[in-house]
Amino acid sequence: MMLSGFFRLGVWQNFVRAWRSGYSGNLEGEGFTLGGVYVIGAGRQGVLLEHREKEFGDKVSLPSVLEAAEKIKPQAS
Repeated sequence: MMLSGFFRLGVWQNFVRAWRSGYSGNLEGEGFTLGGVYVIGAGRQGVLLEHREKEFGDKVSLPSVLEAAEKIKPQAS
């Protein structure tokens, strides 16, 4: 995303949302790496949820994470 990420409206909306909710980061580090969330089931269940950040500040839906976590079945020994 590099420099073009700073010109996207969604990035600025996410920044304002985080700032208003009291988030303060240290602004150290690379800063150009987007993150993600994976919920992986036991054994052969595989990936139950995959969320990749499309732009800076893109958040995963907490209910979808909880729903995916509830689908994890214990692996038989």
